[in-house]
Amino acid sequence: MTVRIGDELPSRDVRSVDAEKMKTMAALLSDANPIHWDVEAVRATGLGDRPINQGPTNMAYVLDMLSSWAGGHDRLRRVRLRFTGNVFAGDHVRAAGTVTDVRDEGGATVAECEVRLDVVGGGTVLSGTALVTCEPAGPDETAPPAE
Repeated sequence: MTVRIGDELPSRDVRSVDAEKMKTMAALLSDANPIHWDVEAVRATGLGDRPINQGPTNMAYVLDMLSSWAGGHDRLRRVRLRFTGNVFAGDHVRAAGTVTDVRDEGGATVAECEVRLDVVGGGTVLSGTALVTCEPAGPDETAPPAE
Protein backbone atom coordinates (compact mmCIF):
# COMPACT_ATOMS: atom_id res chain seq x y z
CA MET A 1 0.00 0.00 0.00
CA THR A 2 1.34 3.42 -0.91
CA VAL A 3 0.67 5.93 1.85
CA ARG A 4 1.20 9.68 1.59
CA ILE A 5 0.83 12.60 3.95
CA GLY A 6 -2.63 14.09 3.44
CA ASP A 7 -4.29 10.81 2.42
CA GLU A 8 -7.82 10.48 3.77
CA LEU A 9 -8.55 7.14 5.42
CA PRO A 10 -11.63 5.28 4.14
CA SER A 11 -14.40 6.31 6.52
CA ARG A 12 -16.62 3.87 8.40
CA ASP A 13 -20.28 4.69 9.00
CA VAL A 14 -22.77 3.40 11.52
CA ARG A 15 -26.05 4.65 10.08
CA SER A 16 -28.04 4.37 13.31
CA VAL A 17 -26.55 3.57 16.72
CA ASP A 18 -28.81 0.88 18.17
CA ALA A 19 -30.28 1.39 21.67
CA GLU A 20 -30.78 -2.37 22.11
CA LYS A 21 -27.08 -2.98 21.48
CA MET A 22 -26.31 -0.41 24.19
CA LYS A 23 -28.19 -2.59 26.69
CA THR A 24 -26.20 -5.63 25.59
CA MET A 25 -22.89 -3.76 25.84
CA ALA A 26 -23.82 -2.44 29.30
CA ALA A 27 -24.33 -6.05 30.43
CA LEU A 28 -21.10 -7.28 28.79
CA LEU A 29 -19.09 -4.41 30.28
CA SER A 30 -20.80 -4.67 33.69
CA ASP A 31 -21.64 -1.01 33.21
CA ALA A 32 -24.32 -0.15 35.76
CA ASN A 33 -24.80 3.42 34.53
CA PRO A 34 -28.48 3.61 33.50
CA ILE A 35 -27.90 6.37 30.90
CA HIS A 36 -27.06 3.54 28.48
CA TRP A 37 -30.55 1.99 28.61
CA ASP A 38 -32.96 4.09 30.72
CA VAL A 39 -34.41 7.18 29.05
CA GLU A 40 -35.65 8.49 32.41
CA ALA A 41 -32.08 8.39 33.77
CA VAL A 42 -30.88 10.33 30.72
CA ARG A 43 -33.62 12.93 31.24
CA ALA A 44 -32.74 13.23 34.94
CA THR A 45 -29.16 14.18 34.00
CA GLY A 46 -30.39 16.83 31.58
CA LEU A 47 -28.78 15.10 28.60
CA GLY A 48 -31.88 14.64 26.47
CA ASP A 49 -34.26 11.77 25.90
CA ARG A 50 -32.22 9.08 24.14
CA PRO A 51 -29.82 6.52 25.66
CA ILE A 52 -26.11 7.39 25.44
CA ASN A 53 -23.67 5.00 23.77
CA GLN A 54 -20.76 3.58 25.77
CA GLY A 55 -17.33 5.15 25.28
CA PRO A 56 -15.64 1.81 24.47
CA THR A 57 -18.13 1.23 21.66
CA ASN A 58 -17.43 4.67 20.21
CA MET A 59 -13.70 3.91 20.37
CA ALA A 60 -14.31 0.60 18.59
CA TYR A 61 -15.79 2.40 15.58
CA VAL A 62 -12.49 4.28 15.16
CA LEU A 63 -10.34 1.19 15.81
CA ASP A 64 -12.30 -0.84 13.26
CA MET A 65 -11.90 1.92 10.66
CA LEU A 66 -8.13 2.00 11.27
CA SER A 67 -7.64 -1.77 11.25
CA SER A 68 -9.69 -2.20 8.06
CA TRP A 69 -7.50 0.36 6.33
CA ALA A 70 -4.20 -0.99 7.66
CA GLY A 71 -4.93 -4.70 7.20
CA GLY A 72 -5.68 -5.87 10.74
CA HIS A 73 -5.85 -4.93 14.41
CA ASP A 74 -2.26 -6.15 14.84
CA ARG A 75 -1.15 -3.17 12.72
CA LEU A 76 -2.26 -0.63 15.35
CA ARG A 77 0.83 0.45 17.32
CA ARG A 78 -0.58 3.30 19.37
CA VAL A 79 -3.94 5.02 19.65
CA ARG A 80 -4.69 8.08 21.78
CA LEU A 81 -8.27 9.27 21.90
CA ARG A 82 -10.12 12.07 23.68
CA PHE A 83 -13.88 12.08 24.28
CA THR A 84 -15.45 15.43 23.38
CA GLY A 85 -19.15 14.62 23.19
CA ASN A 86 -21.86 11.99 23.40
CA VAL A 87 -23.33 9.59 20.87
CA PHE A 88 -27.05 8.96 21.34
CA ALA A 89 -29.30 6.13 20.21
CA GLY A 90 -30.28 6.73 16.59
CA ASP A 91 -27.26 8.90 15.75
CA HIS A 92 -25.49 8.37 12.45
CA VAL A 93 -21.75 8.33 13.19
CA ARG A 94 -18.71 8.33 10.92
CA ALA A 95 -15.16 7.31 11.85
CA ALA A 96 -12.56 9.03 9.64
CA GLY A 97 -8.97 10.15 9.59
CA THR A 98 -6.06 11.69 7.73
CA VAL A 99 -2.43 10.61 7.37
CA THR A 100 -0.22 13.30 8.95
CA ASP A 101 3.22 11.63 8.73
CA VAL A 102 4.81 8.64 7.00
CA ARG A 103 8.16 7.16 7.99
CA ASP A 104 10.25 4.02 7.98
CA GLU A 105 10.70 2.32 11.35
CA GLY A 106 12.85 -0.78 11.34
CA GLY A 107 11.99 -1.67 7.76
CA ALA A 108 8.26 -1.06 8.16
CA THR A 109 6.27 1.82 6.72
CA VAL A 110 4.48 3.53 9.59
CA ALA A 111 1.78 6.21 9.32
CA GLU A 112 0.79 8.73 11.96
CA CYS A 113 -2.87 9.65 11.58
CA GLU A 114 -5.33 12.11 13.03
CA VAL A 115 -8.59 10.26 13.68
CA ARG A 116 -12.07 11.24 14.76
CA LEU A 117 -15.63 10.09 15.25
CA ASP A 118 -18.28 12.52 14.07
CA VAL A 119 -22.02 12.55 14.51
CA VAL A 120 -23.20 13.20 10.96
CA GLY A 121 -24.99 16.53 11.01
CA GLY A 122 -23.50 17.25 14.43
CA GLY A 123 -20.00 17.58 15.79
CA THR A 124 -16.90 15.58 16.57
CA VAL A 125 -17.38 13.36 19.64
CA LEU A 126 -14.00 11.60 19.69
CA SER A 127 -10.64 12.74 18.35
CA GLY A 128 -7.02 11.73 18.59
CA THR A 129 -4.02 10.18 16.91
CA ALA A 130 -2.95 6.72 15.83
CA LEU A 131 0.34 5.16 14.79
CA VAL A 132 -0.24 2.37 12.28
CA THR A 133 2.04 -0.09 10.48
CA CYS A 134 1.15 0.01 6.78
CA GLU A 135 3.75 -2.24 5.22
CA PRO A 136 5.23 -5.49 6.50
CA ALA A 137 8.70 -5.43 8.00
CA GLY A 138 9.71 -8.51 6.03
CA PRO A 139 9.01 -9.98 2.58
CA ASP A 140 6.11 -12.10 3.92
CA GLU A 141 4.90 -11.51 7.45
CA THR A 142 2.38 -14.33 7.18
CA ALA A 143 5.03 -16.99 6.52
CA PRO A 144 5.43 -19.55 9.32
CA PRO A 145 8.71 -19.46 11.24
CA ALA A 146 11.55 -21.56 9.81
CA GLU A 147 12.06 -24.90 11.53
